Amino acid sequence: MTQKLHSEWSVYLIRTKLNALYCGCTNDVDRRFAQHQSGKGAKALRGKGPLVLEWFESGFDKSTAMKLEYFIKQQPKKFKELLIQGLVSLPEDAA
Repeated sequence: MTQKLHSEWSVYLIRTKLNALYCGCTNDVDRRFAQHQSGKGAKALRGKGPLVLEWFESGFDKSTAMKLEYFIKQQPKKFKELLIQGLVSLPEDAA
């Protein structure tokens, strides 16, 4: 059962104290968010706390999660805010 949980990948958005949004993907959202909060995650988030995990979606294989992460990173902030609010969804063809 544990292996299945770690084979599912998630895409997530984290908000910094300056209201910037950071997108990433992982196979363990709780662990990765804890890494970001402790300063051991992405350099882009170091010193930018407090951090808030605003959104994540799970159930992808690694390749799909990475493609969705790339897609989200290409979108304007307005799209990301709408995604957080649940007013838009990820397109199936982005993966």
